[in-house]
Amino acid sequence: MNIVLIGSGNIATHLGKAFSNAGHHIAQIYSKTLANADALANVLSSKPIDRLDQLIPDANLYLLAVSDSALVEVSESLSKDLHGIIAHCSGATDIAILKDFNNHAVIYPIQSFSKLKELDLSHTPIGIEGNNENSYLQLFELASQISDKVFPCDSKQRLAVHVSAVFANNFSNALFQIAYDLMQEHNLSFDLIRPIIQETAEKVQNHEPIQVQTGPAIRNDKSTMLTHFNFISSHPDWQLIYQKISSLIVKRGENNS
Repeated sequence: MNIVLIGSGNIATHLGKAFSNAGHHIAQIYSKTLANADALANVLSSKPIDRLDQLIPDANLYLLAVSDSALVEVSESLSKDLHGIIAHCSGATDIAILKDFNNHAVIYPIQSFSKLKELDLSHTPIGIEGNNENSYLQLFELASQISDKVFPCDSKQRLAVHVSAVFANNFSNALFQIAYDLMQEHNLSFDLIRPIIQETAEKVQNHEPIQVQTGPAIRNDKSTMLTHFNFISSHPDWQLIYQKISSLIVKRGENNS
């Protein structure tokens, strides 16, 4: 397949490498900043461009791997004469933003991407949506060449996955930072709680999270929770988070008892 990457960031980098390793040709890489396009193009033996009117018209796939905030502007700037499938990678954006193109689709990898960390996408779930059978089947086949967990996923389902991922990944990482800061305040190494973080992550691989919930909130241990709450009194925002999440756990515990 002849692929054009519109974007040169994290997702473009990882998908571009995966598609290239699967034997597909990355014909062009677009970025508003030519140096960014050039950096990725050197890795993928591709041609860098910094204007959308430079896109070749006959690629099989034009993959919009740009930020959600830029998707509408970029999609509206594309020529309607492009012959291939126009697809985006966003979890939070409806496929309908691409409705002006005859063949459009979404390829959504459920993963956290960073340019600095290499990723094996072979077991990464990838959701596919297409506006017609041809678009869907072509994207499904393409994704299946880089992952063994490809599945159909409409826009509403994709949004549910995206919100869930924010809770499970982004929010938990923010809580890790609070734990890190608290340990630092008391001259303790964050390494001391890395094993418990790993143990929790491993347990939810095989159990419903509520089944392996531990801590004072699930026991409704009000005395311990109050001690914790008072201990972080110099951080009112931490107190609010502690209180809200503890209340949620208490209610879940009561509903599952």
